[in-house]
Amino acid sequence: MNEKRISVAEMKSHLSEYIAKSMYNHDIFIITKRNKPVAALVNLNDLDLIELGKERKGLASIINKWEKFEEANDSISNLSSFFPS
Repeated sequence: MNEKRISVAEMKSHLSEYIAKSMYNHDIFIITKRNKPVAALVNLNDLDLIELGKERKGLASIINKWEKFEEANDSISNLSSFFPS
């Protein structure tokens, strides 16, 4: 995946080209206005991966915060004997 910064004007002028590059090359385009990032163009599959990463980080933030976590973890561990790898 390549990440490139381009201006809004440049994006407008060559939108079809940038969409194709995003789709087929998995390029990510950071769109800038007055040299400040304001948006991005990213392939939908890559967006799914980004969202999945956010979800995992969110779940990781709650581990061990649930007061019954150890009890649940033991139950899950016990279940693994029923489902061999």
